[in-house]
Amino acid sequence: MQKINIVCVGKIKEEFFRGAVNEYLKRLSRFAKTEIREIAEGRSLEEEASGIVRASKGYVFALCVEGVKLSSESFASEIKKHCDKGEEMTFIIGSSCGLSETVKSSADFKLSFSDMTFPHQLMRVVLCEQIYRCFMINSGSEYHK
Repeated sequence: MQKINIVCVGKIKEEFFRGAVNEYLKRLSRFAKTEIREIAEGRSLEEEASGIVRASKGYVFALCVEGVKLSSESFASEIKKHCDKGEEMTFIIGSSCGLSETVKSSADFKLSFSDMTFPHQLMRVVLCEQIYRCFMINSGSEYHK
């Protein structure tokens, strides 16, 4: 089974965000073993960086505004490429202050979902949904219209 790690800075306090993340993790469980690792917020981005880098395994995607924007179909192709190789994947979501240059430069792929800035709690929901969507696209499901 595919292994996916989501490394996030900070915790989700709002029940509605936790509920949405858990729903997509449940749906995703038929395709991948997905683990969320929460890193404590530090006094600086560099302080957070060591924990993020230590928790990252396999092919690493850093979510950052300056990253590459992909359509859902292109993202699904990227995910499939790593699944076909049997590679573990890690997706990194920074704190409200973003990610350090250390984390960005250590990532294999910088991914942007938009030029807009999103709360990191909401980004966790969006990321989980998009990863699930990728697996549904790759399985030929009707989920993606």
